[in-house]
Amino acid sequence: MTEPFRVFLVDDHAVFRSGVRAELAREADIDVVGEAGGVAEAVSGIDSTKPDVVLLDVHMPDGGGVAVLNRISEGPVCLALSVSDAAEDVIAVIRAGARGYVTKTISGSELADGVRRVAGGDAVFSPRLAGFVLDSFTGRSAVPEPPLDPELDSLTPRELEVLRLLARGYTYREIAEDLFISVKTVETHASNVLRKTQQSNRNALTRWAHKRRID
Repeated sequence: MTEPFRVFLVDDHAVFRSGVRAELAREADIDVVGEAGGVAEAVSGIDSTKPDVVLLDVHMPDGGGVAVLNRISEGPVCLALSVSDAAEDVIAVIRAGARGYVTKTISGSELADGVRRVAGGDAVFSPRLAGFVLDSFTGRSAVPEPPLDPELDSLTPRELEVLRLLARGYTYREIAEDLFISVKTVETHASNVLRKTQQSNRNALTRWAHKRRID
C-alpha cells in the first residue's frame, strides 16, 4: 500500500485549522502530521515532522508565509492557502518558493486534490491567480514588486507585528499575551506605530493598515 501524503498545516486561526484537518481526514491517502499558528512554531514543527506538503497561510502576525518559506530547510513543498487573492501576495510567496496558491474558498475535495498535485510536482493555483505569476515572470505584471512605502518601511519587525494585531481588532492585553510581552510594552509600540504612520487614533490606523492589506 502506498504511504499517505504527510501534510502540515500553518494558519494563525485555530478554528480554520480544525476545519481543514477535518476535511482532509476524509481522504485515505492524506495524513495531517502537525499544525502551527505562527512562524517559529511552524518552522520547528516542519523540521521535526518532515511532511511532504505544507499548507501555508500568507498573513500571520509574526511574518507570515514568506517568513516560513525563508526559514525551512529543503524538503516539503508548500501550497499557500489564503483568504487573499491580491496579486502582490501571490507573487511574493511564489518567489519565496511556494509551489502553488489557492484561496480559502476552495472546497475540501479540491484542496485534497491540490495537495496530491503539488506533492507530485505540479503547480496549483485557484482560477485567475496563475495569470499573476505568469505576468510577473514575463515582466508584464502591474505589481512586479511591492511599492515603496516609507512609513511602513520605518516600522521595526515588532512594531509591524503589533500593527497587524491592532488591525485585526486585538486588545492591548490580547496582543501582550500573543507576543509574550507586557501591556505597557504594547502601548509603547502602538504609540510608535501611530507616530511613524502619522495616524491620529486606532480607528484611523486600522483603516491605514487595511488599505495596505496588513491584517
